[in-house]
Amino acid sequence: MKKKLFILILTLFSVFAFSQTEKPDALKLYREGKYAESIQVCIQEIQDNPENLDSYVVLCWGLVSNRQYSEAEYWAEKGRQVSKYDPRLVESQAEAKYFLGQNAAALALFQEYISLVPSSGSRYGEAYYYMGEIYIRQSKFNHADIAFTQAVKTEPLKDYWWTRLGYAREMAQNYEIALEAYEQAITLNQYRTEAKNGKERVSKFLQ
Repeated sequence: MKKKLFILILTLFSVFAFSQTEKPDALKLYREGKYAESIQVCIQEIQDNPENLDSYVVLCWGLVSNRQYSEAEYWAEKGRQVSKYDPRLVESQAEAKYFLGQNAAALALFQEYISLVPSSGSRYGEAYYYMGEIYIRQSKFNHADIAFTQAVKTEPLKDYWWTRLGYAREMAQNYEIALEAYEQAITLNQYRTEAKNGKERVSKFLQ
């Protein structure tokens, strides 16, 4: 009898331990591109523990990647009530506002993010890229030049960023350095049509 009871207890413990180890990993789901599933896991984690900062972070990443920008903006704000200056949440909130067209608010948040992380931060280059795009929206092309220049300095292999740098310089009528940026984009990606067209346009002004 005692032996049977021991086996039963051991079995129940094993089932419990297995269920614990099989708990869905929201970050793993996010990295696998299963954004909807990752989002649901994070929301459940937050319901279980409203102070779980990492759940807010992964949730916002999933929402932005799933193009649910209003929801990302909302949850980033909720997460910042737990940790106001967590750079991951600041950057996610900035991206959400960028895609919602809230240019001034997004710009301020990207600037805040840059002030919170070292230049080796995982989204440092992206922050400058988005700032450049915002400045283009605002027709502040010299400002866009500065932002995109910092972006490509951080991540020099992104041909699209070089293309946008060329465009900002072209719009500012700085044709010689616009040509340099377009040529660098083409060097990195010979199929980048926007860069080829830009090079053709600015070359006419330099003849």
